[in-house]
Amino acid sequence: MARRAALALTSLALVATAVPALAGASSDGETHAAKYDVTITRTEYGIPHIVAKDFASLGYGYGYAFAQDNLCTMAADYVTVEGKRSRWFGPTGSYEMRGNNVTVSNLDSDVFWTTIAQSHVVDHLLARPAPYGPTADIKQAVQGYVDGYNRWLRHVGGPAGVTDPACHGKAWVHPITTSDAYLRFYQLVLLAGQDVVMPGIAEAQPPSPSNPSPVAGLDPQRAARLLAVGWHQSMGGLGSNAVAVGKAGTKDHTHGLLLGNPHFPWLDTERFYQAQLTIPGVVNVTGASLFGVPVVLIGHNATMAWSHTVSTAFRFTPYQLTLVPGDPTSYLVDGTPTKMQQRTVKVVVRGSDGKLTTETHSTWWTRYGPVFNNILGIPLPWTLTTAFAIRDANADNFRVFNHFLATDEAPSAAAELKVLKKYEGIPWVNTIVADKGGHALYADIGAIPNVPNALAQQCNTALGQATFAYLGLPVLDGSRTSCDWATDKDAVEPGLFGPSHLPHLFRWDYVTNSNDSYWLSNPNHPLEGFARIIGDERTPRTLRTRIGLIMTADNAKRGFTRQMMQDEDFSDRQYAGELTRDDLVGMCEQYAAGPGYLPSSSGPVAIGGACTVLKKWDLHENLDSRGAILFRRFWDHLSGATQNTAYNAAHVAPWWKTQFDATDAVHTPNGLNTGDPEVAQALGDAINDLHAAKLPLDVPVGQVQYVEKNGKRYPIHGGVGDPNGDFNAIWDDWVPGKGLTQPDGGSSFVQVVTWHDSTCPDARTILTYSLSTDPTDPHYADQTALFSQKKWVTDRFCASAIAASPVKQVTHLVG
Repeated sequence: MARRAALALTSLALVATAVPALAGASSDGETHAAKYDVTITRTEYGIPHIVAKDFASLGYGYGYAFAQDNLCTMAADYVTVEGKRSRWFGPTGSYEMRGNNVTVSNLDSDVFWTTIAQSHVVDHLLARPAPYGPTADIKQAVQGYVDGYNRWLRHVGGPAGVTDPACHGKAWVHPITTSDAYLRFYQLVLLAGQDVVMPGIAEAQPPSPSNPSPVAGLDPQRAARLLAVGWHQSMGGLGSNAVAVGKAGTKDHTHGLLLGNPHFPWLDTERFYQAQLTIPGVVNVTGASLFGVPVVLIGHNATMAWSHTVSTAFRFTPYQLTLVPGDPTSYLVDGTPTKMQQRTVKVVVRGSDGKLTTETHSTWWTRYGPVFNNILGIPLPWTLTTAFAIRDANADNFRVFNHFLATDEAPSAAAELKVLKKYEGIPWVNTIVADKGGHALYADIGAIPNVPNALAQQCNTALGQATFAYLGLPVLDGSRTSCDWATDKDAVEPGLFGPSHLPHLFRWDYVTNSNDSYWLSNPNHPLEGFARIIGDERTPRTLRTRIGLIMTADNAKRGFTRQMMQDEDFSDRQYAGELTRDDLVGMCEQYAAGPGYLPSSSGPVAIGGACTVLKKWDLHENLDSRGAILFRRFWDHLSGATQNTAYNAAHVAPWWKTQFDATDAVHTPNGLNTGDPEVAQALGDAINDLHAAKLPLDVPVGQVQYVEKNGKRYPIHGGVGDPNGDFNAIWDDWVPGKGLTQPDGGSSFVQVVTWHDSTCPDARTILTYSLSTDPTDPHYADQTALFSQKKWVTDRFCASAIAASPVKQVTHLVG
C-alpha cells in the first residue's frame, strides 16, 4: 500500500482525532494548552499548502508534512546536533557538511555539539527578549513543528513503520524536542563560521610533554595561499544566481520580476523544502526553506518576492593569541594574563565490537571564542607562544528567525530593507528583492564583523597581512583590546557593521548577484568604498557573474517577461567557450596541419577529431550539446593551473589574450592567448581524459551527466558554474579513467515571479531534486524528470489556483 493511501485520497479530507499527549505535555516536557488546527492541501508534485489558525498550528502542519517527505534525512541530522553520532555510527566515521563542504569525523562533531549543548548558549539566546531572541510567534511555530514531526513519526508506528530504507527500523530515529530544533537552527547559523573550523575546535589541545609543540614555524604566505584555495573550494563551492528586475526592465513597465536560483546541495539537510504557509489575515507566503526550518527562507508573498545568494563578506575573524610564557592555556590581553576556559565533555562511543564506552574530551575557549588548530585542513598550530581563536559574528545571532518571519510578511522591497536594517540577522547571504510596484533591491546587510580597513591594517598579524591580501580575511592581534571589532551607532549588536556601512542598491531596471561581491550588482551604478572584509572592488568578476549581467542587461532592454527569465536561467550558455572557442579551434587546426599531435602532461597525443568537435559545438551545455565535455576538461586543466595562485593575487592569467580592465569589467578578460604553452597542453590533457574514460570526443552532455533514482536515469543539462561561466550551475566531478560523477548539487529551488494587474502573482518554480528524499515516496523524482526537460511547475499561490489544481490531497489535523 502506498504510504499516503491511509492518510489522504484525492479531494478527501481526513480529520485526525486529538491525541492526549499533544493536548497536555509536549515532547520536551513543557505544557501548553493550545490546540492545533491545520489543513494541508497537496497539489501537483506533492507541494503542501498549509493553512492554520495560528503560528503553533502552522508549525504543526509544516512539521507533519515535512516529516512525511524527509524524516530519515532530518533524523540523521538531529543525531548530529545532539552529539550522538559516535554512539550510533562509531567515532571514526565522518559526514560532510555540504553547505560548506567541510568533512567532520563523528567524534569531532560530537565533541563540538556536546560542548555547545552543555554551554547552554542556545538557551541563553532563546531567553533574550525580541528582537534579539525569537518572538513569541517563532517559539509557537517551533513547538508546533516539533509536535507535528513527532505526530507523523508516531502515526506510522515509529521507526518500524518508516518506509524509507535509510532509517527503517533504526534505533537512532526518535521523537525530537524543541532543543533539537533550535540546535539545528544554530547549526545553520554557524555554517560560515564555527562550523567551518569544527574539526580544528574539537582537536585543538595545548602543548604538553605528551603533545609537544610543533617544531616547524608557520609560513604566513604559504598558509594564506593554501587558505585561499581551500576557501574557494569550500564556501566558494556554494553559489546562487538572483536577478531582480524593476519596472523599467519589464515588458509592461509596471511590475517587478524576480529570478531566484540558489546553487545548493542536492543531498542531506542543506536541501530546500517547498511549501506554502498561510494564517488568514496574518501571513501568506510560499517558497522554500532549508530542512528543519518552519519559515520560508526564499519565496514570495502576494506583492513581494526575494531570494538569496552566498555573500563574499566574512562572518568571522581569527584572533592570534600571544601566550603567557610557560603557560600555553593563558594568553595576554593588554599585558594582563587571561586564563582560557577548559570545557570538558563526555562522549558515548560505539566500538567496532558494538560495545559502548565513554570518552572525555576538552575544548578551549577565550574572550573571542573557541581555540582552533586548523581551518579547512590547513594547520594553524597551537605552540608554546601562539594559538588561534575564532570570533564568529553569528555566535549570538538568533535574530535571523525574526528576520525571516518579518520577510515572509513584508509587502515591498522598501519594507524588506527596513527588516534587514532592523535585525541585521542574515547570517551569510545577500538579499535580492523585486515587488509588484516595480522596485528592485540588492543588499548585503547582515551580521558582518566590524573590521574597517584601517583596523585591519593596524591589527593584522603577519598571517593576517597575507590572508587579507589574498582573501580579504584579517587575522587580528588578540593581545590588544584596541583590536576588538569596532561598533557602529546603528549596529543592532556591538561588534557589527551598522547598515550605514553595508552595501545596498535600489534600481528601476535591475540588480543581480551571482556570488561575487556587491561591486557590480548593476554595472551602471558600481558600489564602492566598503570595507575589504565585505568584498572586493574593481577586480575581475567570475564568468558566471559576467554572463548573468550580459543576459540580464540585454533582456532588460527588450523588456523582461516571465518566460524570458525562465529561458535566461536555463539557456545553458557556456561563457568560457563563447570567449575562447574560436581561438582554441584556430590553434588546434594549426597543430593538426603541422605535427598532427598536441603536447600533454603525459607526452604527445593525437589530435584526431578534436578540432572538428570543438568547431561544431553549439557553445551550450544542453543535453544534446556535443563538444561541451571536451571543452570542460580543457578549461578545467587550463584554469585550474592558475586560478587560485598568481591570478588571485595579481588578477593576471597568461592564457587570456586581453587582461582585466576595471572600466570594462563585464567583458574583460577575454580571448585566448594561444601562445601560452599551457593552452595546448590543456587541450592535449583533455583529449587524454576522454580517451581514458572510453568516451568519444563528441559525447553529448546528457549521456554522461545524469542522476539515477530508483534505477532510472535523468539526464541533467547545465554545466560548471565557476570557473566555466554556466549560469545554470551543476556540480559534478571528473574521475580519471571513469568520467563524470553524478551531480550532487547546483540549481536547486528555482523560482521566477512577476505580477500583472490581477491580485495573484504569476510564477513558475522547479525543485530540481524533487520534494522527498524517500525513494518510496511518489515525489522522489517527479520534479527531477521535469527539470531534465527544462519544464516548470505552475505556482499555485491564490486559493483559486489551488482549487483549480488537477491533483489535491487534503489532510485536516486537529490536536
